[in-house]
Amino acid sequence: MENLSTVTSFILTAYTELEDHRYLYFIFLLNLYILILLVNAVLIVVICIERGLHGPMYLFICNLAVNGVYGSTSLLPSMLHHLLSHNYEISLTFCLLQIFCLYTHVSVDLNVLAVMSYDRYVAICCPLHYHQLMSRRKVCTLIALSWSHAHILFGLFFILTVQRTFCSAIIEKVYCVNFELVKLSCFETSFQNRVGFVVACLVIVPQLLMILFSYAQILRICLFASKESQAKAIRTCTPHLLVVINFSVGCFFETIQSRFNMSHVPYKARIFLSLYFLIIPPLFNPIIYGISIQAIRVHIVKLFSGMKNKYG
Repeated sequence: MENLSTVTSFILTAYTELEDHRYLYFIFLLNLYILILLVNAVLIVVICIERGLHGPMYLFICNLAVNGVYGSTSLLPSMLHHLLSHNYEISLTFCLLQIFCLYTHVSVDLNVLAVMSYDRYVAICCPLHYHQLMSRRKVCTLIALSWSHAHILFGLFFILTVQRTFCSAIIEKVYCVNFELVKLSCFETSFQNRVGFVVACLVIVPQLLMILFSYAQILRICLFASKESQAKAIRTCTPHLLVVINFSVGCFFETIQSRFNMSHVPYKARIFLSLYFLIIPPLFNPIIYGISIQAIRVHIVKLFSGMKNKYG
């Protein structure tokens, strides 16, 4: 039986399916990465420099953008390297680092979305007490908890993976996945699988319950409100709902692919589905907020107009 000293790197075999058009995929992903960095950077800069956008909702959106950069940077540079170098090998250290970054990215996203749904609930259902319930101190605490909860919870579980030895080096993905890596372990993994299920529940269930509760209360209020109030609530909640739905669709794709036999689906389609929740939300979240929220849209236009006048 092999030990850890003999398995210090892994082969990401899914890249062999991309060899026929590797340079096309490289150019596409490079442009995608640049676009993700650009749209998120614009949103972050606008929110940071405009004092009028330092309210709770905008600070949560800013954190969502920062996390989008964090997640895409954990994935896309590695993919670009593999596509260009013809080398599909990844070291154990970098594989573990990638797993930690990608999983905490997804967990932070879910935490921030849950906090944002609570913010919308307070704004619509308790408007007179909004500034008291969403004070600057409470907002900072919620942001800190969104990041620390994700990193501490997954970090404690991740210790089980770090301590494992591996007897195979084949990962049928374009990036490292904890579930796939654990399957390569030399020893029994049933305990870690059970712990992983508990951790997944702690990461997903409370946040989903908060989102469902918040929007159930908003819906209840809207049913008995005036048409004007209903329209305002819809305008306020629509961007957030679109982001939640987009994130949920991506996670659904990855969950189905990881847990069920998808051999009937073309391999390249499966690769795209595995990338959806890591690429599409960081790209479209800032676009959704930047277009649909007037206060942000106005300042983005103002920023680019000022740059055009200065350099044009």
